[in-house]
Amino acid sequence: MAYVIAEPCIGTKDTACVDACPVDCIHPKKDEPGFDTATQLYIDPVECIDCGACVPVCPVSAIFALDDLPEKWTQFTEDNAKYFQK
Repeated sequence: MAYVIAEPCIGTKDTACVDACPVDCIHPKKDEPGFDTATQLYIDPVECIDCGACVPVCPVSAIFALDDLPEKWTQFTEDNAKYFQK
């Protein structure tokens, strides 16, 4: 079960989750191409190890375990995967 970044991240892109991730699966980072144009951050569903380290550091509560993702934001599961072309 991967984690998913959902709607509250749009326009916020606080990168505390990037720093907390032990496997570097949250992108784009501030120094990566596309950071300025991305509407939100994304979690790679293949690389995510389901540790949950990103959840408590998110200032807008945008990160959810797949099983806990509110139904109104289910499309964000696909959005996160599409960002990584997976």
